[in-house]
Amino acid sequence: MDTELNVSYITLWGYVELNKYKYLYFAIMFTVYLLIICSNSIIVYLIWTNKNLHEPMYIFIAALLFNCVLYSTTLYPKLLIDFLSENQIISYLACHFQFFMFYTVGWAEFLLLAVMSFDRYVSICKPLRYRMIMTKSTVNLFLVLAWFFPACHIAVQTILSAKAKICNLRLKGIICNNVIYSIHCVRSRPIAIFGVVALINMVYIPMIFTVFTYAKIFVISYKNSKTLRKKVAETCIPHLLVLISYFCLITYDVFIARTDVDFPQTVRFIMTLQVFLYHPLFNPFIYGIKMKEICKRLKRLFCSGKI
Repeated sequence: MDTELNVSYITLWGYVELNKYKYLYFAIMFTVYLLIICSNSIIVYLIWTNKNLHEPMYIFIAALLFNCVLYSTTLYPKLLIDFLSENQIISYLACHFQFFMFYTVGWAEFLLLAVMSFDRYVSICKPLRYRMIMTKSTVNLFLVLAWFFPACHIAVQTILSAKAKICNLRLKGIICNNVIYSIHCVRSRPIAIFGVVALINMVYIPMIFTVFTYAKIFVISYKNSKTLRKKVAETCIPHLLVLISYFCLITYDVFIARTDVDFPQTVRFIMTLQVFLYHPLFNPFIYGIKMKEICKRLKRLFCSGKI
């Protein structure tokens, strides 16, 4: 029978061969973190300082890349500390704070991508009404809601999880994601139900909306001129690439944490890394290369030192 524990610290039990490869892990993750911070911040800076890019589409891109910085900062500093520490532990409160930030920021990305798809739909399909619909107030409202809604959903799950009885001080992971539920004495039905509701509201509905919106844009552009089709390809394909890649990573996260399959520790470690290793790193390169105006200003910045 499980016994409730008085918990202050949780041991992160998901690392593989840490004593043998800790310096290699640290070097790789530190390099990736620096690349994420620098690459995302440069594009955000370009959009922030260039008035010609103060359009809703570029403002949403800046918000998305800023979100990547927040997402990575929620995880990487703690990982880097753990790689060089003798004991990989985290306080119970800090674990739940990381859980809250990880999903708040992570799920905000789906809402930001949905808002970006709506912006592209209005721009391409209703160009004469674009300025009237996508006002500064509307853009600001969308940005606030993109972070507010996930925060509200995750706050409930975090509070329920923090109040649950703990019977295990070992977490089968390297971050405090959904796997935190495995240390509870019993599987909480309210947490499970609310988790499914939150997943539908914050992931599946925004994704379906985004895919449906882009499908409609592609159908309309196919019936119009070659110039419009080129514009759609330049602005919409990067968003779809980001959406598909991120949805796959979130699927990994849910599958690892929510299933009772006993994966080998090495497999679980590698799959967990996929959740946060590539996505924040690839986003700025996708937008920097695919978005014509951003690419042009990046070339100008690095070639001449001027924006």
